[in-house]
Amino acid sequence: MTWTSAFGSACGWLLNRIVHGLSILRISPNALTFIGVLINLYAAYLFGHANVTNAGRMFFYAGLVIIGAGLFDMVDGRVARRTNQVTVFGAFFDSVMDRYSDVVLFFGILVYYARINHFRYVVLTAFVMVTSLMVSYTRARAEALIGQCKVGFMERPERIVLIILGALFNHWGVMAPALWVLAVLSTMTVVHRITYTYQNTKHLSPIE
Repeated sequence: MTWTSAFGSACGWLLNRIVHGLSILRISPNALTFIGVLINLYAAYLFGHANVTNAGRMFFYAGLVIIGAGLFDMVDGRVARRTNQVTVFGAFFDSVMDRYSDVVLFFGILVYYARINHFRYVVLTAFVMVTSLMVSYTRARAEALIGQCKVGFMERPERIVLIILGALFNHWGVMAPALWVLAVLSTMTVVHRITYTYQNTKHLSPIE
């Protein structure tokens, strides 16, 4: 067994233990989802209260907080399945709360760039915020028409990983290039989904 597989097994075991404990407590999966949003809200607070002198430290703390929020994002569905609490509304609620989590994180970063008078990155962060929502919206709207639209690379996990990396290593200025990568790849994903939907709806009759 390699060290990477051993690490993966250890993480899987720990995650299963957490899910098992939460299942015993009968905590609502929707409550876990909402807690994850609140934790991301605190990360946004840390982003927004950073300044030129402490940005490296505040962003690093924010990155750790986002990792903690990600734990709740990983366990809510597992707890729902373990406790037979899987519902259609739960899937809807999880998706909506994910959008709120995305927006609050980008809003916190936007506030930081506004506070240090870096207008270009205020605009860039706002653009990334919009495109992140459009990535999700184009998939949801397309799947209402054609059943499935999973094309494109920049899904939410990839966005969160880039934000975490940008936050943890912002002492070396990593957040700025991470935002550019997000802007480009998210836009490419939206365009890909638009063209994919176009190709798959050409033969359909117009909706009355």
